[in-house]
Amino acid sequence: MRIGELADATNVSTDTLRFYEKRGLIHSQRRANGYRDFHEETVQLVEIIRLGKSLGFNLREMTELSHAMSQDNVNEQETAEILAQKLAETDQRILSLQQLRKTLSAAILRNCPIRKLSKRP
Repeated sequence: MRIGELADATNVSTDTLRFYEKRGLIHSQRRANGYRDFHEETVQLVEIIRLGKSLGFNLREMTELSHAMSQDNVNEQETAEILAQKLAETDQRILSLQQLRKTLSAAILRNCPIRKLSKRP
């Protein structure tokens, strides 16, 4: 399947597919005319990459996962552990963002322009 067909099948731009290929996430064979030829299984792999990104995995993590998956080195238990680790990281980010929100709210209350106007003589 050519890159345009893969793009249509996965709803991903050809530029994104070229980027994924450059990063080693997906692979193609070159035809004699220079066109990329992707295997049908690449559709599923691109969908897994998109799912991983939606779950908060970055492309480096997705590269590692896709290599492990392509070599059948990841079982259900390991997948659950990877997802649990990502959940813990997400929870930590949420806590950090909540603290940032409190800090910003306090700064706004201290320097609120409306409060300054109401204190004028």
